[in-house]
Amino acid sequence: MHLKSFELFAHDINDVDVKLLHALTIAVRWPHRQKDWEFLRRVGHGIVAVDGIGRVFGSAMWFPQGDDFASIGLVITTPRTQAQGGGRWLMAQVLERCGQRNLALNATHAAYPLYVSLGFTSESVVYMRQGQTQHTLPPLPELEGELTTLTGDQLAEIAALDARAFGANRAQLLASLSGVSSTVVLLRDGKIAGYSMCREFGRGHQIGPTIALNEQDAAHLTAAHLKALPGRFARVDTRERDGMFAEFLENSGLAVAETVTTMSKGRRFLNREANQPWVYGLAGHAVG
Repeated sequence: MHLKSFELFAHDINDVDVKLLHALTIAVRWPHRQKDWEFLRRVGHGIVAVDGIGRVFGSAMWFPQGDDFASIGLVITTPRTQAQGGGRWLMAQVLERCGQRNLALNATHAAYPLYVSLGFTSESVVYMRQGQTQHTLPPLPELEGELTTLTGDQLAEIAALDARAFGANRAQLLASLSGVSSTVVLLRDGKIAGYSMCREFGRGHQIGPTIALNEQDAAHLTAAHLKALPGRFARVDTRERDGMFAEFLENSGLAVAETVTTMSKGRRFLNREANQPWVYGLAGHAVG
């Protein structure tokens, strides 16, 4: 890419010092720590825009899930390159590498017009809820089932449940997430009816993915993590605008700090069905 005063090159994200990636997110006020970047590089692919002396001016990542789908995230440009088409150039690199895969992403307000121009379609709003967790959580209806800690032999079962909710096979990602997360499983009639993960991220902890059959189950799964984080910073990204689950998060101290828009290119991404598992909490803004 040729800008007015210098030239940028696309480098593999793994060939760049993680400190430079961390500096990039600091520049745009995103919460990612070096450890967060290191994890995302392990589970995904990416490119960075680098000039002739190694300075980083932008990034973009994609996370293949199964054979025909990928989520896109961490599309970041410095103000200088954004004004000169840096975001479009980065996305062109990603789209070329993703080939014929169906795609989804969560668009910030600033990037939304770019994605529309690239053929992405809006599907839903993500409410990024965060804050200091209340020491005493709001009461919940009685739980039908039992909450337990994930065991290694349950990974395949939660991956199958997750695929029904998410619409793509995330088994590899879930295996990686389980290694850095605490995971709570809901058992009902001897079968897994939901699960939720919680890991260190940004300013505190990210709760998600959370997969459940209804919002009451989702609230109980999320509460299991919040109880272990009294007074600490937590974040839940959810597409639930209102209802019992959203009210539970609000009353637990997690207010809406920002919204982004889930968009897709290719097949429709979100296909919610009655009496089927649903993604109540995202794994994160980048990976979906």
